[in-house]
Amino acid sequence: MKISLFITCLGDTMFPDIGVTMAKIFTRLGHTVDFPEGQFCCGQISFNSGYMEDTRTVARALIDAFEDSEVVVGPSGSCIGMIHHNYPDLFKDDPIYSKKAKALIDKSYEFSQFIVNVLKTPDLGARYKAKVTYHPSCHATRLLGLKEEPLTLLQHIQDLEVVPLPEAHLCCGFGGTFSVKMPRISEAMVAEKAHHVLESGADILTGLDMGCLMNISGYMEKHGRSIPAMHIIQLLGKGM
Repeated sequence: MKISLFITCLGDTMFPDIGVTMAKIFTRLGHTVDFPEGQFCCGQISFNSGYMEDTRTVARALIDAFEDSEVVVGPSGSCIGMIHHNYPDLFKDDPIYSKKAKALIDKSYEFSQFIVNVLKTPDLGARYKAKVTYHPSCHATRLLGLKEEPLTLLQHIQDLEVVPLPEAHLCCGFGGTFSVKMPRISEAMVAEKAHHVLESGADILTGLDMGCLMNISGYMEKHGRSIPAMHIIQLLGKGM
């Protein structure tokens, strides 16, 4: 099939290799990939700050960019969760864009969700010798209901040992604008999360959301106890 990549703001500016790797994985699986250049932010930052009209402006641009796409896949449970969870309410009074938003929701997926549930190819032939622990980010888990999909992908990587993360359900404290508005609470939360990551004994921290991984690894690096943080796509890419 033809897969349109939704790279996200954070992916584009901070982790461009994730988008490139995602494209390589889909190409390796025999699909074609495109990148609609009209895509923009999903609007989550302005939405969380209460700027609803600005969010609608940004969201309309994103919806229009993918209007002709067959399927849309992104590397962020947070951004896909924003589309699926908040767009219906955002456009409930707009008969044109409520219909367009529904169409985007029906064809958009987070990466692990798409690989496991749509393509049904959890074994990508990857091999990576390491001990990893998985952080289940809030939006991927709670908004999209993704619990087994990322673990299924990890379990199919040969030589990879997946160790449990103590108190895995706890938020890392990032929350986008939350970490800016409530820095002391946010830092206390990420300190607890970092402690549990180190407690797991893993060599690598992995997850579905770049913001969470950046927040946790940044805290650990700042305090001199860092381990590598790799998005699950990066881990698969290296293993393939």
